[in-house]
Amino acid sequence: MYQSLGQTLRITIGISAIMPLDASATPANPILVEITRGPIVESRHRGSAAVVDITGKVTRSWGDHTAAVYPRSAIKPLQAIPLVETGAAEALGLGDSEIALACASHGGESRHTETAAALLDRLGLGPDDLECGTHWPMHDETTRAMAAAGETPCPIHNNCSGKHCGFLATAVHMGEKTKGYVRFEHPVQQRILGVLEAMCGIDLGNAPRGIDGCSIPTVAIPLENMAYGMARFGAPDDLPAPRAAACRRIAGAVAAEPFMVAGTGRYCSEVMTVTGGSVLLKTGAEGVFCAAIPEYGLGVALKCDDGATRAAEIMMSAVLRHIGVLTDEMEAKLASRITMPLENRNGIHVGDVRAAKAFEA
Repeated sequence: MYQSLGQTLRITIGISAIMPLDASATPANPILVEITRGPIVESRHRGSAAVVDITGKVTRSWGDHTAAVYPRSAIKPLQAIPLVETGAAEALGLGDSEIALACASHGGESRHTETAAALLDRLGLGPDDLECGTHWPMHDETTRAMAAAGETPCPIHNNCSGKHCGFLATAVHMGEKTKGYVRFEHPVQQRILGVLEAMCGIDLGNAPRGIDGCSIPTVAIPLENMAYGMARFGAPDDLPAPRAAACRRIAGAVAAEPFMVAGTGRYCSEVMTVTGGSVLLKTGAEGVFCAAIPEYGLGVALKCDDGATRAAEIMMSAVLRHIGVLTDEMEAKLASRITMPLENRNGIHVGDVRAAKAFEA
């Protein structure tokens, strides 16, 4: 249960006692990623990670995995559970692409935005009903094409629009107000809070809370609890039947439509495509990542301390290799995701982003 800041936090499933939130009072996390240039290491990234099984046991960890962090978009598969569990997805006849989009931080490519627009139309709503805000697509080619055509973005282009479509679908199905669905007190967000507490095994009533980039609440959760929630999501046999069915439906949709979760050239889509559903993973802002390994009954959660996405991706690849879920063939296809080559403006290989020695232990 969360206590006041400066006091210790304790996980209700009994994984371990949690350190204070005051980062200055805790030892530095280990260096997990290095950036080389020529023969030397030019930069370093510290971080923490936890691998947890479905019983709540931490099977492997690096750094302070008990520290509470904002999960940001890394827990979108868990946030999508009410969309299926309430019966909204079935009532609307949602397919794999729509459900996967509800878990997405998408690039705003045409297939993403067209799917979101069609779902809103099915709900009798439009882009202005989305409360996620507007930004240009994350996919550069799409942004350039829109700009060249004199087009401007709308909320559908927001990378979180799929998740918000899922929120609106749930609200409409449950007969709830659609306006203000991003607020903490709205039934949509309270329902998600309950799901996170149950899946992650922790009381979040007094947890530190902020506002995410897309305006929904983000609640601080220890990495090991996030990993526990993802383990149960991927291997839900011990969950109540309706929730287990919802988890399997979402996992199946993500595995079937990895493009919808991110897009062209994106880490999440590429890794899930190569692994064929044996790894289900999701990135979040500020260097957070979560994954489920269904066959192994494991969940992973990690954070790069300085929030660097490139380092978080290398960290996740290193953890997956450590678990042993990647075959030799998968590793060969994901070589640039395991060690990321750096090129200068002339295309000359000048260095690499690579896992540090901490992962060799």
